[in-house]
Amino acid sequence: MIFLSRLDGQQIVVNADLIERLETKPDTIITLVDGTNYVVTESLQKVVARVRMFKASVLHFRFLLRDRDTKFTATRNRATD
Repeated sequence: MIFLSRLDGQQIVVNADLIERLETKPDTIITLVDGTNYVVTESLQKVVARVRMFKASVLHFRFLLRDRDTKFTATRNRATD
């Protein structure tokens, strides 16, 4: 999920995984896979950067969980030996 601003200043949150297309005409238009359009104040580059950061944070969190689970399993296995 990424936070963006509509032209009237209203904050919205968009599911980054549902973005199909980004355009500038000159405002930035976000089109979702269901055809919904949002016009936002952020530049095309800023929206792309936020999507990248969101996806990177998801991967980072996944690796943190994996490492935690690996440590937990190793600790549990040592306790039962």
